[in-house]
Amino acid sequence: MINIRIALSILLCVLAGCAATEPEEAEQPNIIYILADDLGYGDIGAYGQEKIETPNIDALAQNGMTFIRHYSGAPVCAPARYMLMTGRHPGHAYIRGNDEWVARGDVWNYEKMAANPALEGQRPIPDSTITIAEVLQQAGYKTAAIGKWGLGAPFTEGVPNNQGFDFFFGYNGQRQAHSYYPIYLWRNNQRVALSNELVPPHQGLPEGADPYDSESYARFHEQPDYAPELMGREALRFIEANRDTSFFLYFATNIPHVSLQAPRRWIEHYREKFGDEEPYVSEDRGGRVQYTPARYPNATYAAMISYLDEQVGQLVAKLKELGEYENTLIIFTSDNGPLNGLGVSPEYFDSAGPFSNQNGRVKGSVHEGGIRVPMIASWPAQIEAGSTSDHLSAFWDIMPTLSEVAGTEPPGHIDGISFLPVLQGNEEDQPRHDYLYWEFPASSGQQAVRMGRWKGIRQNIMSEDNLDIELYDLEEDTREERNVAGQHPEVVDSIRTIMEREHTVPDIEHFRMEALAD
Repeated sequence: MINIRIALSILLCVLAGCAATEPEEAEQPNIIYILADDLGYGDIGAYGQEKIETPNIDALAQNGMTFIRHYSGAPVCAPARYMLMTGRHPGHAYIRGNDEWVARGDVWNYEKMAANPALEGQRPIPDSTITIAEVLQQAGYKTAAIGKWGLGAPFTEGVPNNQGFDFFFGYNGQRQAHSYYPIYLWRNNQRVALSNELVPPHQGLPEGADPYDSESYARFHEQPDYAPELMGREALRFIEANRDTSFFLYFATNIPHVSLQAPRRWIEHYREKFGDEEPYVSEDRGGRVQYTPARYPNATYAAMISYLDEQVGQLVAKLKELGEYENTLIIFTSDNGPLNGLGVSPEYFDSAGPFSNQNGRVKGSVHEGGIRVPMIASWPAQIEAGSTSDHLSAFWDIMPTLSEVAGTEPPGHIDGISFLPVLQGNEEDQPRHDYLYWEFPASSGQQAVRMGRWKGIRQNIMSEDNLDIELYDLEEDTREERNVAGQHPEVVDSIRTIMEREHTVPDIEHFRMEALAD
């Protein structure tokens, strides 16, 4: 339908006897997609958090739409990002789990990676992959990925600049992002040296150090260049540089993924708020020390999230300064549920919200705490302020949604459904999923199906060749504590059929599950 303002101007022009002109096309909206890393459903105020302060993220919810039934593509980093970028669900995905591509050599040795960048990063997605960045780039958008990538090691076809992004700044791989004080980041295909000392994150306190003395932790927390700060600056520069064109900014922060490292001012703020606490001293698991120690782990976890919230406020302020806020769609979400352990205490913060915070039920699990994530969408020109949606959606819906927002078509081989009608308040026009499907070839092997009120889960597929299906009624049992499979055999049969139909044999042998006839 033609814009009324444009139609009126044409009419006035005709009445005045001026030359006829074609109406201008509506300006494409800018798109900013903010992806937190291991942020729980309940870790922000808009979703019930009471200890961690997130006023800027909460303001996005107050001025936009809060989704209460949105799911990640997977319970860990790399596959979740693959589903997001491609619009494919885990049963059709090339990347279905984290794959450190260990055939290259000693990929966990940070000194060796510093000398040889070919040891960095994860297994690359193929050149034939069509990403949302490529779709938007072809639609005329300037595109940037700033933050953590994880879908292709340096010098491979999987790097962001080969996958539709005009600009990239941040961590190429997930292992490097375990430190917030790295010795370099990447700008496009070049390393940018930082002023930090190389302190590999997988080490404990020096022998004999007092774990209750803050000075024992100085080398882990007192370095010049905090990577999230540098990445935030680049995001603001990208917005400024592209103020006269439509842009897509994929801001994939590594906050609050461990290691626990944050600016001192925020740690002090929460130390005063929470009081004293026991330190986290890195434990040894399987011959490898697990992540950087932290004197005040709860205060640091909260500090990291509040720092991210501060950056969200800076992005919004920049958009308002440039007059771009009204016509910018901002989506804020997380790649999976919260971690339990390694200094992170989801029980203390109730990070999973209404879902279970227990280990085995959060990150790494297809239970609700591992894959149900917060999602907030703000777009003042289109979205009703303060609205809430129970629309069932997942990461593979982002590709078709952003394609439709940009006025272009997504690839034809995807599994997602655009939820633009929901964003615009047209619920009656919204196509819906009959079900959502997940599989995860790690944590002993898992599958899951969400179908209406029902959630079916298979566990221990790889470790025990188990194909039994647990069934949970999410309307009555949000914490998935009562397996009712024996009471609803017909529902279990339907879910089994979906699992068999949606699973395809993975291209990568590492992701195959023998019990599924791979």
